[in-house]
Order: sequence, then structure tokens, then C-alpha cells
Amino acid sequence: MILPSDPVREVLYAIGLFIYIVFLIWFTRKLFKFMVGRGMRENVAVYYNRKIIHMGAGGVVALLTPFIFSSPLIPTLFALAIALILYLPHRSRKLLGWFQTSENAFEVNFAIAWGLSLFFVWILTSNPFYAVIPPLFISFGDAVTGIIRNGLYGRRTKSWYGNLGMLFTTIPIGFILAGYPGVVAAIVSSIVEHYEFPPYIDDNVLITLASSLILISSKILLGV
Repeated sequence: MILPSDPVREVLYAIGLFIYIVFLIWFTRKLFKFMVGRGMRENVAVYYNRKIIHMGAGGVVALLTPFIFSSPLIPTLFALAIALILYLPHRSRKLLGWFQTSENAFEVNFAIAWGLSLFFVWILTSNPFYAVIPPLFISFGDAVTGIIRNGLYGRRTKSWYGNLGMLFTTIPIGFILAGYPGVVAAIVSSIVEHYEFPPYIDDNVLITLASSLILISSKILLGV
């Protein structure tokens, strides 16, 4: 079912979540000033903030989604609207510098990948708990990867140590929500996170694409 059972209520939920995300972004601005004030390099503080937003916004909303939304339509539109809002500072060259960077616009990719993976997995499997797995992987799994790399190297880079951290994070998520297909999705996602093809294909895209295909295939072909 694409159309929500109670559109007005679910739009109100989405507005409430949007206000929460705005507050979280405001908080990370304060956190950026605190971290830099304590001697942390600006690029390191920016990267930590990006991962805090991944978990606090993408992760928390994904966890709530199966319980407050009856269809993927509103949360998907909500995610795409946020993607547009995040893109505008890049377009105008007026970045929100405490979590955005001129090097890439991957936070925009994050919001798009979050919304589209949720939509297609939900529609094709009829299972909202399957549907939130790819968003949870990029929200918590990829965030853990980034935090480990940032702590080890102090810059945005790829490291198999980070991928190992992601694996330990995503396997429980996948198993709890989808059983063994979720575990397979977690393993593959933790591997593909190591790669990206700038400027448009980043780890957010690869993680959600790989995990979505595995979950959809397992449901359609195997019935699990």
C-alpha cells in the first residue's frame, strides 16, 4: 500500500521529526564550536558532526518509521525534501560549515538513498521492518565506520578497520529485523562501504543499493 491510512496524522509526525532534525543540526553547530574550542581540527569536528547527524537523524527516524507510518510515501517524500534543503547551500555556495564541506555533497546522497531504499524495499517486500534496514545500515553502520576512521586518521579516508566496526554494528540489526537475509545484507554492505566512485556514487548509494537488492531478492525469490 503506497497511500498512508491516515495522511494528516502521518504528515504531523513528519513535521515533528523535521523539527527534531532542525534542532539536532542546531545542536551540532554548538558542538562544533565546543570541539574546535578544545583544540580539535575543524575537518575532524565536521566529520564527527556528520556522523552524529547520521545516527541522530537518519537512525532515530528509521527506528521510528515502522511504528508511526503506515506506508513509505510520507517518510520518502520527507527524506527527499531534506535532500533538497541540504543541496541548496551547496548550490548557493553558502555551506553550513559545521557539517557540510565543499569537497562533496554526500549528505545529500545520504538523504536520497535513505528515502528511496525505504520506499522500494517496503513496496516490493510489503515489510516495513525490512524497509528500514538499508537506512539503518547507512545511519548507524556507516557512522561507526566513519567515527573509527576519524579517530585513527583524523581525516576522511577508507579503512578496513572501519568496515570491521560496521560489520559488528550491522549484523545484529540485519539479523533482528530480517534473519539470515539481513545478515547477508550486512556482510555485503560492510564490504561495499569501502568503495566509492565520486562525484555521484558514494558509500551511501552502494550500501543501500546492495542491501536493498539482497532483501528484495530474498523476499521475492525465497519468500524469506
